[in-house]
Amino acid sequence: MTQPWKPSVTVAAVIERDGKFLLVEEVANGEVVFNQPAGHWERGETLPDACVRETLEETAYHFRPTVLVGIYRWRHPAKDVTFLRFAFRGEVTSHVRERGLDEGILRAVWMTPDEIAAVRARHRSPLVQACVEDYLSGRSFPLALLRDCE
Repeated sequence: MTQPWKPSVTVAAVIERDGKFLLVEEVANGEVVFNQPAGHWERGETLPDACVRETLEETAYHFRPTVLVGIYRWRHPAKDVTFLRFAFRGEVTSHVRERGLDEGILRAVWMTPDEIAAVRARHRSPLVQACVEDYLSGRSFPLALLRDCE
């Protein structure tokens, strides 16, 4: 019997401050790429809580999600893995300068939309640009859209 297909569920933080977005420069699959603070949803977490955790681990910023920007599906062509990304808009509340960043993260960096577009060839996935564009277009959905039923 074959295993049922399951997407890889991830979360991402879309954080804008003073016209710049918080991204991470990281090593993925042997290449240096840019991504939003993002990562995998772990057992026992709500989706917003996973985004708070990933943002802190990858940038040393405390993040407070306020709305959902969108839900994105992308199939990685080389790996044949489908990602289901929940992207949250919000604000950073503080920065823990002495905190180390996750393994593989080179730095957290603030970039303008033009700077992000200029390094499009180095985005970890097309989801990076899609999230920025959707944020800039004003897309948002209330967090109440996500309902945990336990």
